[in-house]
Amino acid sequence: MNQALRERLTQLLEPLLGRLGYELVELEYVPARAHGLLRLFIDAPAGVGLEDCARVSREVSSLLDVEDPIPGAYTLEVSSPGFDRVLRTRAHFGRFLGARVFVELKEPRDGRRRYTGTLLTVDEAGIALEVDRQQVAMRFEEIGKARLAS
Repeated sequence: MNQALRERLTQLLEPLLGRLGYELVELEYVPARAHGLLRLFIDAPAGVGLEDCARVSREVSSLLDVEDPIPGAYTLEVSSPGFDRVLRTRAHFGRFLGARVFVELKEPRDGRRRYTGTLLTVDEAGIALEVDRQQVAMRFEEIGKARLAS
């Protein structure tokens, strides 16, 4: 998904989801010639069930029908983040202090790009993991992908 579309969708959907009591954890858009796929991952303090996904799907569909940010036909899927939940924001990381996480850096550091370890700290600048009994600090802008690890 291009960055402009990601930002546009995030700007449209986060306020709506917030009013409904949900958080947008992640979104994915897979374009296709005939029919694309927009997938939203949502969360709520009490968790997310099937009725929550159906409610969000109805509300988001109505908003996207009016705003029409995606050219062409697409299918909308709404689901919970699951066990390998994506960590995208400082708040996401903050919620999972002490958990095992997987982080992939945008650029390798000392020949290494992927780290799995215990999330030790989160602050304004980034995170620190314990990896192989050593603390590894990472700035948010260095992180390409991050998720909970099993």
